[in-house]
Amino acid sequence: MAGGMKTLAKETFFYGIGSVLPKLLSWLLSLYWAFALPKISDIGVLTNFYAWVALLQVILTYGMETGFFRYANKEKEPSRVFSTTFLSIATTTTIFFILTFLFLKPLAFVLGGIAMKPHYLLLLVIILCIDVLGAIPFANLRFKKRPVRFAMIRVVNVVLTILFNLFFFLVCPRLQALFPEVFAWFDINKGVDYILISNLAASVVQFLMVSPELRIRFTFDKVLLRNMLKYSFPILILGVAGILNQTADKIIFPWLYPDKANAYTELGIYGQNFKIAIIMVMFTQAFRYAFEPFIFARGKGATGDRQSFSDATRYFIVFGLLIFLVTTGYIDVIKYMIPASYHEGLKVVPIVLMGELFFGIYFNLSLWYKLTDQTRWGAYMSLIGFAITIFINIMFIPRYGYMACAWASFIANLAMMVISYFLGQRNYPIPYNLRSAGLFFLLSMILFEGITITYMNVNFLWLRLGINTTLILIYLVVVIKKELPLRHWPLIGRYFK
Repeated sequence: MAGGMKTLAKETFFYGIGSVLPKLLSWLLSLYWAFALPKISDIGVLTNFYAWVALLQVILTYGMETGFFRYANKEKEPSRVFSTTFLSIATTTTIFFILTFLFLKPLAFVLGGIAMKPHYLLLLVIILCIDVLGAIPFANLRFKKRPVRFAMIRVVNVVLTILFNLFFFLVCPRLQALFPEVFAWFDINKGVDYILISNLAASVVQFLMVSPELRIRFTFDKVLLRNMLKYSFPILILGVAGILNQTADKIIFPWLYPDKANAYTELGIYGQNFKIAIIMVMFTQAFRYAFEPFIFARGKGATGDRQSFSDATRYFIVFGLLIFLVTTGYIDVIKYMIPASYHEGLKVVPIVLMGELFFGIYFNLSLWYKLTDQTRWGAYMSLIGFAITIFINIMFIPRYGYMACAWASFIANLAMMVISYFLGQRNYPIPYNLRSAGLFFLLSMILFEGITITYMNVNFLWLRLGINTTLILIYLVVVIKKELPLRHWPLIGRYFK
C-alpha cells in the first residue's frame, strides 16, 4: 500500500481501539444485561431509550464535528475554530437541558409512554448533555492526531461503565444477602435505574478526562460560526436522517406493534439480536474516525489522492464482507452469548449485517459531496433513505414485526449507497474498482449460501463449524491472492518473491 494508505491503516487501528474496543466491551455488557435483567421487556425499554439518545446526540451536535474538521484545516487559527464550535454547542446544549427539565413529565410520556418514567428521562438527558459537551474536545484530539489519548479515554469510559454495572448486578445481591438492612435499598427489579446511573457516572469521568482540551483562550467568531452552520446544517439533516435509518425502527416499534402488551418484549428480542451485528458497525465507526480527517487533510487532491480514496473503499468492502462471513459462519457459537429465549430473532442477523455494510460503503462514497462543499446532497440522500425506512416500517411492522425493521434498514442503506455512487461519479469522479467489488460480493454471497445450507441441513455442531471455517478460508485465500499478496507482507514477503 502507498504511504497514505499505511497512515490510514495505522490510525484506523488506534481509533479502532478507541471506538471499536469500547463498542465491543459495551456490546458484551449489553449481552450480559439479557442475563441480569429479570424481563425481556427491560431490554426492549433500554433499546428504545438508547435509540432516542443516539438521535438526540446527532441533533445536539448538528453536524459541527464535520464542520470543525473542515474549517480547522482551512483556517490559520484552528484554536479559534475549536473555541467557536465548543461555545456554540455548549450554549445550545444548556438550552436543551433547561427546556427538557421544565417539561419533564409530559415529554417522558410522549417519548416512551408508561415505560419512560420521568426520572429515566432526566438521567438520560444528563448523560446525553455531558457526552455532547465532550464531542468537540474529542474531535480536537482527532484533529491533532492524538489517537492514543483518544483511545485511552474511550476505553476508560467503557471499563468504568462495566465495573459500575458489575457492582450493581453481581456485588450488591451478595452484599444484600450478607447485610440485608444496609442494602435494603437494592432491588433487582430496578435494573434499568442501575444501568442509567452506571452510564452517568462513567460519562462524568470521561468528560473530566477530556476537559484538558478546554484549557485554551476562548474566543467567539460570529462570522466563522455563520459559515460553519451553513456548511454543517445539511450534515445535520444528513445525520438526523442517517441515525433515524439506524434507530427509527426502535423508536416507533412500540407505537406500531399491534400487541402493546408484548411490544417491548418483541423489541427486546430484536434489539438483542441486532447487537450481534454490531461488529459491522464497529468496523465502520473505526474506519470513519480515521477516514474523515484523512480525506480533508488531502483536500481535493490530484489523481493520486483519488486513487487512495478508491483503494480505501476497496479494502473496506473486502474486509467488511469477511466480517459478514465470519459472523454468520460462527452464529452457532455467537448465539450462546444471549439467552435461548432470544434465539428466535437470529434470522435478522444476516440482513442487518449486510445493511450495515451498505451503510459503511455509502459513508466511503460520501466524500465527494464533503470535499466539494455540496453537503446538501448528503441530506437529500439521507432523507430518501429515511423515507424508505419509515414507509417500510409503518406498512409492515403491524404484520411482520421486527423482520420489517431489519429489511427496512437493508433496503434504505442499499438505495443510499447506489444513489451516492452515481451522483459522485458525475460530480467528483473516483476510479472505483467495481469489478473487484462485484467479484468479492458474488464470492461472499455464494459462500454465505453454503453457510445457510449447512446451518439448515447439518445437525452436528462441530461439522457445521468445520464446513463454515473451510468456506471462510476460501474467501481469505482469494483475498490474500488478489488484494494482499504475500510477497508484499513484511518479514515473510521475501520467501514469496
